[in-house]
Amino acid sequence: MRTILNVIWLVLSGFWLFLAYMLAGLLLCITIIGIPFGIAAFRIGVYALWPFGYTTIERRDAGAPSCVGNVLWLVLAGWWLALGHIATGIALCVTIIGIPLGIANFKLIPVSLLPLGRDIVRTDEPFAVR
Repeated sequence: MRTILNVIWLVLSGFWLFLAYMLAGLLLCITIIGIPFGIAAFRIGVYALWPFGYTTIERRDAGAPSCVGNVLWLVLAGWWLALGHIATGIALCVTIIGIPLGIANFKLIPVSLLPLGRDIVRTDEPFAVR
């Protein structure tokens, strides 16, 4: 079932989200200060490409730099990304087939708001990483 949902997701919105996050990551990596944000955008982009079967967990060893980075990310890019995911999720939830895809889009909102200090893991091993 995960594979079918991932393929439908890829066709309807995943590929475009992936391209948007990759472009944002490349633009952020232009400056040295933006490299951690670019890496976070690349990580979210891969997660946005295949969201079914994966989840995010908080890293306990992230520390204060990721907190400061998350505040900067939230102010500069996080709100806009979250609004985009909300709009896309609502649009996908219009049809019955799109409801799981809309829920997956809503699942991407927390990681698009605060991406630093999170790891993306398979859903069958979220506690194995800790």
